[in-house]
Amino acid sequence: MKPCARRPKVILVPYPAQGHVTPMLRLASILYSHGFDPVLVTPEFIHRRISPSVNPAAGAGEVITFLPIPDGSGTSDSVPRDFFSIEKAMEDVMPVHLERLVNELDVADNGVALMVVDLLASFAIEVGNRCGVPTTGFWPAMLATYKLVAAIPELVREGHISDCGIPQKESEIRQNPSLTTQDLPWLIGPVNARKARFRFWTRALHRSASLRWLLVNSFSEEDDEAEIQCFRDYPTIVPIGPLTNPSPLTKNTSFWEEDATCLTWLKNQEPDSVIYVSFGSWVSPIGRDKVASLALSLESTRRPFLWVLGPSWREGLPHGFLERVRSRGRVVSWAPQVEVLRDRAVGCYLTHCGWNSTVEAVQCGRRMLCWPVAGDQFVNCKYIVEAWRVGVRMAGFGEREVEDGVKRLMEDGEMGERLAELKERMMMAKANSRKVANMAGFVEDLRRITEDDSL
Repeated sequence: MKPCARRPKVILVPYPAQGHVTPMLRLASILYSHGFDPVLVTPEFIHRRISPSVNPAAGAGEVITFLPIPDGSGTSDSVPRDFFSIEKAMEDVMPVHLERLVNELDVADNGVALMVVDLLASFAIEVGNRCGVPTTGFWPAMLATYKLVAAIPELVREGHISDCGIPQKESEIRQNPSLTTQDLPWLIGPVNARKARFRFWTRALHRSASLRWLLVNSFSEEDDEAEIQCFRDYPTIVPIGPLTNPSPLTKNTSFWEEDATCLTWLKNQEPDSVIYVSFGSWVSPIGRDKVASLALSLESTRRPFLWVLGPSWREGLPHGFLERVRSRGRVVSWAPQVEVLRDRAVGCYLTHCGWNSTVEAVQCGRRMLCWPVAGDQFVNCKYIVEAWRVGVRMAGFGEREVEDGVKRLMEDGEMGERLAELKERMMMAKANSRKVANMAGFVEDLRRITEDDSL
C-alpha cells in the first residue's frame, strides 16, 4: 500500500496502566505495517504523558494517532488512581466519550476497520458492538492467566470457588506448574476487595464472549494448541507475542522520566555482580515495612545493587541508608529497564514477576529472584520457578532470606542454559515465524470478513 493511500483505521483501547499501554503500542506498530492507521485512545491523564513520544516518520505524517477521552478525574496528575477508581471511570464515564469518538472516526475517510480492546478495558467491547465495528480482544499477559480466567465457570461448577470467587478449599487446578486456588488473580486484599475484583473479571469474561478473536501477547507451545481449541464458547485465540521489539513509530513511551545516569554507574561494576531491584509501575511495591527490611538486607549482602524506588516510598528507607550504601548502591525513581538488564554487570533481577518484566528478563538472559505482589504475577512466578526453572521464589525480605535467594540463583550452574533454551522457545526464529504467521492469518481473516460485510 502506498504511503499516500487512505488506510482503514484501527482503534486501540488499552487498560490505563504502563504495562498495558506498552504492548498495545507495539501492536499498533505491527498493524501499521499491515496497512492500517492505528489510533490509540487513552484517558486524559495518560494521554498527557505519552502523546509527546509520537515520532512521525519522515514525509509520512503521524503514523500513530493519540486521542484522549475524559475519565472524570480532572486534569491533575496528583489525583489518586487505584484499581477501583479506574474501574468506576471505565464503567461510568468513559463509554459515552469513546462511543462519540468511534462514531466520528467511522464516518471519516475509510472508516474504522477494527477496534482492539484490552480485556481489562472490557467496557470498550460493548462500545464496539453498539457502533457496529468489528472488535477483537487483546490479552497483554501470559496465555496461562487467561486460561485461569476463562475457567471461572468450571471452577465454580466443580466447587473450587464460590460464586463470589472465594476459594472453598486450597486445591490444585492445574499441573506443571502446580497452580492452586491461591494463585487466582483476583485474590488481592480483604474479602470485599476480592469479591469486587472477581465481579470485574466475570464481567470481562461475559463481554468477551461476543468477540471473534483474542490476540494474546504470549507464545504458545505444542502442548498449548489442543487446549486453545477447547475454548469453544470464547474468542479464537491468536498468540502473537511476546511483543518485545520497541515500536519504531514511537520514542520512549514510559509514563515516567528515566534516570539514564544509572547506565553509566553500571559500566563501573564487575560482571554479574549487581542485584537489580524493581517492582514495576502499577502496584505499590511491597509496603513501607518491607521497604525498610529489604534495604537492610541489600546492605548486608555487601553486593552492588540498583534499586528502582519511587520518591514517595523512600520515606520507608532506614535512617542513613542512602549515605551508608553510596559507594556500592544506586536508588533511582525510574530506570530504562531493558538497557539495565542488558548490561553485563547485572547478575540477577529481584522482580514482581509482571509479564513485561518477565519477558524482558528472559530476553536479556537474567535470572530472577521472585516476589509476586498482585494479579497475574503469582501465575508468572510459578512458571518462572517451577516450569521453566529460571528463577527462585524468595521466602521474605530478611537478611538471610535475601542472601540465600541470591546465592541459590548464582550457584545454579545450569540456570543460564535453561534461560537460553527458554529464550529460543519464546522469541527466537521458530517462535517469531509462528507469531508473524498468526498475525498475518488474523489480518487476512479480518479483511475477508470486512469485505463480506460490505457486499
